[in-house]
Amino acid sequence: MKETRSEKLYELMTRKGYPSEFADLVAQQMHTPYTEERMIAYVSRAGMAPPQEFADEMLAILAERDRLRGKHIAEYAQAKVNALYNNGLLAEEEPDDR
Repeated sequence: MKETRSEKLYELMTRKGYPSEFADLVAQQMHTPYTEERMIAYVSRAGMAPPQEFADEMLAILAERDRLRGKHIAEYAQAKVNALYNNGLLAEEEPDDR
């Protein structure tokens, strides 16, 4: 059976000496491939960082994910506005299926 990234993160954290409850909480919060990979990389290179430093890194990763998500939403919206400007309002409407 293939190990998920969350399981890999949990196992890596417990192996490094973090309490299992803390590792479980972090693994639950890091639920996208991007955040899981970033946190796995951090745990791999950071060693046994204090829990406060670890939590700061987790929050920074989540904030970066939210910033990137906002950027993608803004880019999508801008593309739609550009299409509206270039093609006009009538080109954006879908034909009726009557």
